[in-house]
Amino acid sequence: MSDHSKTTEFVPYVPASKSLPEMTLTAIILGIILAIVFGAANAYLGLRVGLTVSASIPAAVISMAILRGLFRRNSILENNIVQTMTTAGEAIGAGAVFTLPALFLWHVHVSQGLFIFIVLTGGFLGVFMMVPLRQLLIVREHEVLPYPEGTACAEVLKSGEQGGSSAKLIGIGLGVGAVVKGLGDGFKLFKTEVETGIGNFKNALVGLDTLPSLLGVGYIIGPRVAGEMLGGGLLAWVVLIPAISFFGSGSAHAIFPASIPVSKMDAWAIWDNYIRYIGAGAVAVGGLITLVKSLPSLFGSAFATFRGVTENRGGIKADPLRTQQDMPAKYVWIGIILIILIIAFVPVTKVGIIGAVCIAVFGFLFVSVASRIVGIVGSSSSPVSGMTIATLLIVTLLYKATGFTGKEGMVAALVVAAIICTALAVAGDVSQDLKTGYIVGGTPWKQQIAMMIGVVASGSIIGFILILMDNAYHMGSAALPAPKAALMKILAEGVLGGNLPWNLIFIGAAIAITLEFFGLNSLVVAVGIYLPVHTSMPIMFGGFVRYFIDRFSKSEEDRRDKVDRGILFASGLIAGESLVGVIIAILIYAGVPVPEAALSASNLLPFIIFILLSFLLYFVSVRGKKRHV
Repeated sequence: MSDHSKTTEFVPYVPASKSLPEMTLTAIILGIILAIVFGAANAYLGLRVGLTVSASIPAAVISMAILRGLFRRNSILENNIVQTMTTAGEAIGAGAVFTLPALFLWHVHVSQGLFIFIVLTGGFLGVFMMVPLRQLLIVREHEVLPYPEGTACAEVLKSGEQGGSSAKLIGIGLGVGAVVKGLGDGFKLFKTEVETGIGNFKNALVGLDTLPSLLGVGYIIGPRVAGEMLGGGLLAWVVLIPAISFFGSGSAHAIFPASIPVSKMDAWAIWDNYIRYIGAGAVAVGGLITLVKSLPSLFGSAFATFRGVTENRGGIKADPLRTQQDMPAKYVWIGIILIILIIAFVPVTKVGIIGAVCIAVFGFLFVSVASRIVGIVGSSSSPVSGMTIATLLIVTLLYKATGFTGKEGMVAALVVAAIICTALAVAGDVSQDLKTGYIVGGTPWKQQIAMMIGVVASGSIIGFILILMDNAYHMGSAALPAPKAALMKILAEGVLGGNLPWNLIFIGAAIAITLEFFGLNSLVVAVGIYLPVHTSMPIMFGGFVRYFIDRFSKSEEDRRDKVDRGILFASGLIAGESLVGVIIAILIYAGVPVPEAALSASNLLPFIIFILLSFLLYFVSVRGKKRHV
């Protein structure tokens, strides 16, 4: 049976012969609002933890609740447009916070215009470069590439009658997360960080950030990933830091890169001066290992994709069927060429022709790879970090070879990596969205336009969000470590500047390689090493809740139902805390007096609140099957 006959057999939920309201003004306005909200929330989360969470299912649920509840509209295609625009905000947030905060760490004055330029060019390239691939990856390989998030979102949309109860779970979680964050970090009624030493074990420290978002993240990623991340944190804070403290206790001289002797340092000072470099080396090599492990899929995906495009040159031409109409090919290619030329010659970024050529080459290569890989393993497992690290290293080496060094060279290399990272994040998300649209019967060109509108909406405010967060919490601090961006900074400095403690970075690299031989995910453990243990500990609490759900459910269907309920509530916790975090940053930026210190210095009160929050997450997950409305 031919590929064509296979694709024509599939009939979407809304057939091509039927037309429902789709890209309506109501859907566009709601999509813009949710794109901005989830973009800000994911930016906050990415700066704190170094990862983001999928927005498609929460967006679909919220969209159904609003469109059905407030506007009495019941078009599945409208809901699909809204969730498509919302995921653009998530993708822009990820692409920005994984790279651009390095500019703050360099104390480079960056205009809003540059932020907007970077994320819009990257976002548009991600959409444009995915368009020619839709016929191959989404249509012709519908039975081969499952696109897990896209398929799951389609099932949520088709089961629209769940919108009422599901939306309540997100709403309750959002309220709880907002209240806890507001009372803790807003009104400072209690501390949101507890820590304790370990007996006579000098400088061994464990701690817990009692934040709802971290509990929610742990539940979503599950106990294994959460456990590996905590393992990295414990390795740093109860092994490496005490070891450095012990061996350096007799030294009266500072050891590079620190400016004071180890004997005068506490645990936090050792983490700041030494562990972060070890963690950065581990994260860099962990990301590259992830990329190397993906090489068979990478090359296979690239060859299969380019072969498919060659065999199907007409694939992006408008088909008479509504469900097969992409954006016109000529506009797609004109858009790509114009963006590359603008990047090369407009003096906003100063990346030059070398940078623009790298963006074009790596953009086409990695977008095709990312779009196929997310179809197999999902967006959360796509090696975006590894591909961004590879891009940054190659670009910095090219710049160094041509004499473009110093801070200008580092900033230019980072801008290239930021554009590529944003393009990869957007391409992966739009791939999932187009899969959703293919299943439910959406119009592809309308989804592609909707994604671009979402890119503009979230991209227009992401720079403002980053500046707010820096003013309120300070990039690179324990409160806002921005781990992925700090890594990009260190790598660029290492290649173009050379003034780095390479021994520490090599120690981290060796740890990552050793972890791989233990069968662990070196990148996840490395992120745990880099971040304070205070961040990974509450994530493990969420992982424990998820473990008990998985372990004691009566059947697979029962387990899936409970996990789904918990994920919706956890998504609300993340969104609620993140949005209040942004609001607090706005108040600080505006000069509104905010309490400096917590009214209570007790470690017990915030710990009890966090334990109660964990029990609430468990209770919400297990309290019964979803009630349909």
